[in-house]
Amino acid sequence: MLFKNIKILDEDLNIRDNMYVATEGERLSFIGDFLPVGEHGEEVDGRGKLLMPAFYNAHGHSPMSLLRGYAENMSLNDWLVKRIFPFEDKLDSNAVYYGTLLSLAESLRFGIVSTSDMYYFMDDMAAAYIEAGCKGNMSRGIAFFDDGEPWEAPCFKEMKNSFEKYHGIESGRIKIDVSIHAEYTSTPEAVRAVSEYGKEVGAIMHMHISETKTEHEACKERRNGLTPVRYFDSIGVLDMPVLAAHCVWLDEEDMDILREKNVSVASNPISNMKLASGVCNVPELLRRGIRVAIGTDSVSSNNSLDFFEEIKAFAVASKMYYNDPTAVTPRECLYAATRAGALAQGRTDAGLMKEGFRADLIMLDVNVPNMRPVHDMLNNLVYSASSGDIRMTMCDGRVLYRDGEYLTIDVEKTMHEATKATEAVLGRL
Repeated sequence: MLFKNIKILDEDLNIRDNMYVATEGERLSFIGDFLPVGEHGEEVDGRGKLLMPAFYNAHGHSPMSLLRGYAENMSLNDWLVKRIFPFEDKLDSNAVYYGTLLSLAESLRFGIVSTSDMYYFMDDMAAAYIEAGCKGNMSRGIAFFDDGEPWEAPCFKEMKNSFEKYHGIESGRIKIDVSIHAEYTSTPEAVRAVSEYGKEVGAIMHMHISETKTEHEACKERRNGLTPVRYFDSIGVLDMPVLAAHCVWLDEEDMDILREKNVSVASNPISNMKLASGVCNVPELLRRGIRVAIGTDSVSSNNSLDFFEEIKAFAVASKMYYNDPTAVTPRECLYAATRAGALAQGRTDAGLMKEGFRADLIMLDVNVPNMRPVHDMLNNLVYSASSGDIRMTMCDGRVLYRDGEYLTIDVEKTMHEATKATEAVLGRL
């Protein structure tokens, strides 16, 4: 495909006008200010459009689309114990498949091509990702309270089976991470078992850390004064690639450890504010050189996967946290949404408009009222852009969504089946 006369957000996150961008197979083959030689397939008129890297959602639970709006105006603990866990206990294979596919359809509409996804029913999640053509870093979230041998538990067997079956398939679009759900949902023996396996196979560890003050302080009471970060570090978990979701209640020593261990943080501003969990100290993390990406969390706590909305909240929450309008720049926000997310997922050849990189792209209509006038396009992208401005979402050079049409997902069937599956779960409660 060849995009002609189009604005781009280049690899340095600067705007360049009247550019030509070509894709070949899964990759960007040309970026320049002149027409490249040769045939490049379909030509797209880029006048009034902007091409930029697609979004990488650093923390999600896709099947939980079935719980959108189901549990509202509750504290996190009540939200989990009284509503979420009972619903999840009644899920089945069909529900997880269509719940995942529904989230992937929403993701493509909103410019997300890859999600770090923590859940279970891994076969059904993988089937949905493969059908949609998206990228996914899927992990079987391990919650283990038993005193028994962890590897005898079905969740551990599912973790191992999913890695062996799916890691690296679909030209690398599907990656399998390992996951400890959180400190408060696991025993030290379980944590050791998961981290040892992850190190053995070279996986990324994806987990929740210090999402709420209650979680943070209760961990200190249980673990002889250790915060969740220091507890996981004491077991050796942080001696591997780690993607830590939330990180709202970190102290300075926690941050020092995250920097030393090169941990990536997934900030989830809307979910954290909606559940009144707090605000991640993104400016301080960035000042210390810690990689910060952006996650949506699930739509049961968000309640959408609208990534432009998430980017704006990422910026505004940080400014409010510091009472400082300069706290996080638009360039830092866009980097967090694109390149930082790709790196947090171990996708080193993605997240930038750069020749040879994966052609993960979104095309926006910028000739719309909410994007005019343009004093600084980066400001407009962070504070003014709407996901409704997205006209095309491309993953690995394949167009998956275009002008309201889903090219890989039967969206009407997906919405119908997801609704039926939700009603079936409610009927079993």
